[in-house]
Amino acid sequence: MAGSTSVQPQFIVSTGNRSFSNAPLIDNSDTDQIVVPDKKSWKNLFAYMGPGFLVSIAYIDPGNFETDLQSGAEYKYELLWIILVASCAALIIQSLAANLGVVTGKHLAEHCRIEYPRVPNFILWILAEIAIVACDIPEVIGTAFALNMLFKIPVWIGVLLTGLSTLVLLALQQYGVRKLEFLIAFLVSTITTCFFVELAYAKPSASEVLYGLFVPQLKGHGAAGLAISLLGAMVMPHNLFLHSALVLSRKVPRSIPGIKEACRFYLIESAFALTLAFFINVSVISVSGAVCNSSNLNPEDQSNCKDLDLNKASFLLKNVLGRWSSKLFAVALLASGQSSTITGTYAGQYVMQGFLDLRLAPWIRNFLTRCLAIVPSLIVALISGSAGAGELIIIASMILSFELPFALIPLLKFTSCKAKMGIHANSTVISAVTWIIGSLIMSINIYYLSTGLINILLHGHLKVVAIVFLGIFGFLAFALYLAAIAYLVFRKNKVGFI
Repeated sequence: MAGSTSVQPQFIVSTGNRSFSNAPLIDNSDTDQIVVPDKKSWKNLFAYMGPGFLVSIAYIDPGNFETDLQSGAEYKYELLWIILVASCAALIIQSLAANLGVVTGKHLAEHCRIEYPRVPNFILWILAEIAIVACDIPEVIGTAFALNMLFKIPVWIGVLLTGLSTLVLLALQQYGVRKLEFLIAFLVSTITTCFFVELAYAKPSASEVLYGLFVPQLKGHGAAGLAISLLGAMVMPHNLFLHSALVLSRKVPRSIPGIKEACRFYLIESAFALTLAFFINVSVISVSGAVCNSSNLNPEDQSNCKDLDLNKASFLLKNVLGRWSSKLFAVALLASGQSSTITGTYAGQYVMQGFLDLRLAPWIRNFLTRCLAIVPSLIVALISGSAGAGELIIIASMILSFELPFALIPLLKFTSCKAKMGIHANSTVISAVTWIIGSLIMSINIYYLSTGLINILLHGHLKVVAIVFLGIFGFLAFALYLAAIAYLVFRKNKVGFI
């Protein structure tokens, strides 16, 4: 890649006041950028490589591994279609996030600060921070599981040690973020290769896998909740903020052809990265589904499959790695969690800078987020052990799905707005497709919330007083959720800048 020599990379310099000059941040000379040649050439693709792959790390983090393993163990290949739909939706949505940054020179959080009044803007910031913490919980637990497999450290102690791992990671960044990312990518690719090879041993039925990919079905108790977890683990709110900001690390030619080329190459790069992540997730589900639904499992493996989590999943790779399966799986899980920490750090910095025009030192920002994620993880690990910690990953993924509309709706409205995007605004077809995707995601969330609340009230064996209070507060919270979504959908955009 063409490049810059600076180690510290892509954090954007704050504008310093709330008047928000219409001059896009991409023209800021203080921003360390990779300069793309002002000439049309396929070789320019290499200059654009990077942001999409960094974003795709979030699609193979411990949260994804946990939900993939459970869906395969419990429902075999029945939920593969969720991965396909979520991957296609993610590609479209992530490309819109990249387009927003390329065309306007401002990332999504900055647009929210410009667009919305102070109170809605503050609420959106709080929700974005909650999403980042929810994303960090699987990384905390995944790291704790990895330490448990490597050194037999209790999970709750491993949770505490993840705070130190953050400081170690940040200390290593002084040797160059890209070198660290390449190392992590190598370690994660090792376990990916193992799952691909394990496919040859597990021999999942090709017809069943294809059926699961292309025929939607939600059978059995808990399938809807796990589907929402898969969706939340695949399409994450903080990734939209992150992608729209990372593209600003390239100084794109400001001509119409230059902007179109940048959008096209970012789409190609994202497609390649997310396709790789898609096959990784499919392979994990297929291996889990084939092994755990095999007729010749020994009693120990049958027990593991009934309550499968990251701490027990290494037995799936015994055919490939033998007695080393636990250690190498732990190393890759550790690498997966730490690589996701990098994306969380970047996303948190951009979110805080964009919404509040405020910056913290990266190590402070990362350490605060990690501490907020450690608290619920530690409580659950102490009370319920590794099984409860695994369930917390699923809950965190569900939270990400419920929060997705509060990043997705502003993105769809901004990229469809000709006042902001000019001739690069979404076409009618793209707008229709993206709004259908957004509507489906919101409908699934609303359906799950409403049916879940009703089931608790009708079948929860609660006292009458508890039912009344839970019903009142539950329906008020549900109404508030719907009202917030309606506000974002129907509020008219301000006149933007071109």
